[in-house]
Amino acid sequence: MSDEKIPVLDWRRFASGADRAGFVADLGRACRESGFFVLSGHGITADLIGAVFAQGDAFFALPEAQKRALDIRRNRHNRGWAAQGSEALDETSGQMDRKEAFNIGLELAAEDPRVRAGAPFRGVNIWPDLEGFRDTMLAYYNAALELGVALHEALAADLGLARGYFAPHFSAPMATLRVLRYPAGNGGLGAGAHSDYGSLTLLMSDGVAGLQVRRRGGGWLDVPHVPGGYVVNIGDCLMRWSNDVYVSTPHRVRAPDRVRRSVAFFLDPNPDSLIAALPGTGAAKYPPVTGAEYLRSRLDATYKPEDRP
Repeated sequence: MSDEKIPVLDWRRFASGADRAGFVADLGRACRESGFFVLSGHGITADLIGAVFAQGDAFFALPEAQKRALDIRRNRHNRGWAAQGSEALDETSGQMDRKEAFNIGLELAAEDPRVRAGAPFRGVNIWPDLEGFRDTMLAYYNAALELGVALHEALAADLGLARGYFAPHFSAPMATLRVLRYPAGNGGLGAGAHSDYGSLTLLMSDGVAGLQVRRRGGGWLDVPHVPGGYVVNIGDCLMRWSNDVYVSTPHRVRAPDRVRRSVAFFLDPNPDSLIAALPGTGAAKYPPVTGAEYLRSRLDATYKPEDRP
């Protein structure tokens, strides 16, 4: 992170075609240096973003007994409610995170053959009894998925890959939409130091400070809040896929001085996608692995052994 700054990139430069080459160059630099950037001009409406925050607030305000019925620790497909103190993202310290969250994934019917066969990460979403919650979450999920797949077109251009190279790997992805709530606290961490598991993460926050990125030379850098902008970062899967051309940088959320809310969209590839060194990235540094195998290995390290699904 040579300039100690997180760059802000305007997606309209690429999407409109007005400055595709310039955007790709700036994107590639961010992916190699910090692994983080802020994306403005993305086209997801403020109304939809506001609706997701409102639905998240309504869910977290439910009595704990209602949320407990949707406990993610009883779900093999990474869906449901994660209680405060149920996750430890910092796998080395074992310190439990001070946050709660709710996850949904790709919407599938119970009759879908993949669901009936028990395929990895091919379960049905579980929903709270809240008016408008399901429709709002699915609308946002689909908008974020469209943006994430489009961003991979710019990544393909930067990596010298053919147009559409990544598209087959995100036709039915293991993407997760997670709404989060960090309670106000004195000291400690809302989320321990970690790197994300997937390909790209698109994070929208309410503006309350807390997200920090580890500097290359040590210490932590506060991520700036750009109203309406997504904080986007490279995940471990894409770092591995790019053969370490891109970097997945550790980050954390320090305990906020007031309640902090965010909405994270974690874009992982299809379960059966083979994650192997991309063409043109040199001799492979990692053995091939499927998307499902890789994600399962990471999730298994997040929960306490007695709580793993």
